[in-house]
Amino acid sequence: MPDAPTAFAPATGPAVEAVLTRDMIRRGLPAAPVLVALAGLVWGLDGALSALYGIVLVVANLALSAALLVWAARISLALLMGVALGGYLLRLALVFAAVMLVRTAGWVELWPLGLTIIVTHLGLLFWETRYVSASLAFPALRPPRPSKSKE
Repeated sequence: MPDAPTAFAPATGPAVEAVLTRDMIRRGLPAAPVLVALAGLVWGLDGALSALYGIVLVVANLALSAALLVWAARISLALLMGVALGGYLLRLALVFAAVMLVRTAGWVELWPLGLTIIVTHLGLLFWETRYVSASLAFPALRPPRPSKSKE
């Protein structure tokens, strides 16, 4: 009988976090030009650039999250839990620092930047819930439904 997993054993199986993040980014990329165009219509070129910067921050944040979780899961489950909490705080600080770094730049409009960060984060997370399996049989994404084609 195989040993039961412990908190200090590495996680086995596919890198679920990486699969979900790739899928989230893939599904969200078509909405990026729409967000940039909307911000550009309301706030002009500076608004469009700010929205684009916000999208880049969100994608980088999600990719960093997945990378940290995949790395920690390969070491131990206890480290995974610590990285999940500590990584969240670290990534939150990095997003804050990235915004503070450019807040006085001439091309930055804070309203579209902030709105883009919030809308993109929440939109991607809520949209992805439609595709997450969260089952032991399919730990990452739900398998596609078979098509109802007539034979």
